[in-house]
Amino acid sequence: MLFHFGRKKLNFITSDKEYSLFTNRDIFRLIIPLFFEQFLFILVGSADTLMVAGLGEASISAVSLVDMFNNCINSIIFALATGGAVVAAQYLGADNLKRARESARQLIGVVLCSGLIICLSGEFFLTDIIRIFYGNLAEDVHTAVLRYFRITLFAIPCVAVYGGCSALFRVMNRTKTTMYLSFISNIINVIGNALLIYLFKMGVAGAAYATLFARFVAVVSILFLITDQKQTIFIDFKKGFRVSWKFVKKILFIGIPGGIENGVFQFGRVLVLGLIASFGTREIAANAIANTVDIFGCVCGTVFGLSAVTVIGRAVGAGEEKQIRFYVKKIMGWAYIGHISWNILILALTPFILMCFSKIDVETRQLAFYLILIHNGIGMLMWPCSFVFPNILRSMNDVRVTMFVSVGSMLIVRVGCSYLFANWLDSGVLAVWIAMIFDWTVRITGFFLRYKSGAWMKLCHIKS
Repeated sequence: MLFHFGRKKLNFITSDKEYSLFTNRDIFRLIIPLFFEQFLFILVGSADTLMVAGLGEASISAVSLVDMFNNCINSIIFALATGGAVVAAQYLGADNLKRARESARQLIGVVLCSGLIICLSGEFFLTDIIRIFYGNLAEDVHTAVLRYFRITLFAIPCVAVYGGCSALFRVMNRTKTTMYLSFISNIINVIGNALLIYLFKMGVAGAAYATLFARFVAVVSILFLITDQKQTIFIDFKKGFRVSWKFVKKILFIGIPGGIENGVFQFGRVLVLGLIASFGTREIAANAIANTVDIFGCVCGTVFGLSAVTVIGRAVGAGEEKQIRFYVKKIMGWAYIGHISWNILILALTPFILMCFSKIDVETRQLAFYLILIHNGIGMLMWPCSFVFPNILRSMNDVRVTMFVSVGSMLIVRVGCSYLFANWLDSGVLAVWIAMIFDWTVRITGFFLRYKSGAWMKLCHIKS
């Protein structure tokens, strides 16, 4: 094997000693730094929402609306990065170091081109995007959206390359590196927000510039680190870059369906947000506050979804069905323990978190509290199967059915039911969040039936 793994094994699901790709210690070394990395990475964007809260509902609504769209774009790019990470992990599992490194080189090229295309397209069609997705906004909200949107667009190529490099560090089980970079990036962002928003009175534009600079510093740093030839996977930029369609096709085979799935999912959320925008500024603000808290509630589950790429991907590369099934159970078992524990903590801290929005209307904060209860409370039982498990299926090369289930559920169930319930129940934003629960139920059913069918074994070239 390409990594050294300890002999001692503490199994969560079973005591069978034949499963030796990852010990519990190895998985903890992967998960714990990854948790802090994701927490801090999300904090960069959430810090903007928290720090503009003092500017009023128009500013917080603008940042929320733009961040929702940016998250849509970032999820597409991260899906491409996941595709490259799965390919690299499978090559490592098969002990093919040369191909693992070449897939890493091609991955950076793919995500960079994607980021640049999206950035330029967004700048060109900026006003059309705002009109199509958000409709007729109040004048103060529209002005703030336009200003914040234009600046943060230029951070997309930085996020793309950073996402590709961080995926490679996860494959190498070097998540401490990206954790430290996220920490530095957050410090820069918070200091930048404080200076530009409050000292120089730049409003939402100050928050956008601070985020852009923080992302730029992070990507420059990680590009420098990925060139270290002492690592299992490194990229030598001095050799130049030459497209290898063989590797690009492998990356895109996993990345494109994942990108479509994530893109449609986030696109559906943007459509639903357009519905919420029609309810008024109070509903937008309450949704924005709830989303800020809910994003943190998903951190622990997201970590296990990302770690599944490394663990399950390598098990697939080793070509052993028993190892794959063993680590699927282990990852999902730990995902539930971690996700439930973390969300109990989030719910306990929610009243204190809402104090950060003291200048927001009391009724708006109360509505946000109800939304948080729906997402984080019910999500304890449903979120891991809805979002961690599909990453496991992707790591097994089972990307198309996973995509169809996710896309169909999002467009038909969540978006459709949101509009239906909003008109039928006349309950405003609450109807949208109730529709979300129906979406989770359909996703879980589809993913479970797919895994139980065993069709993924053919895609992994494993004989039953």
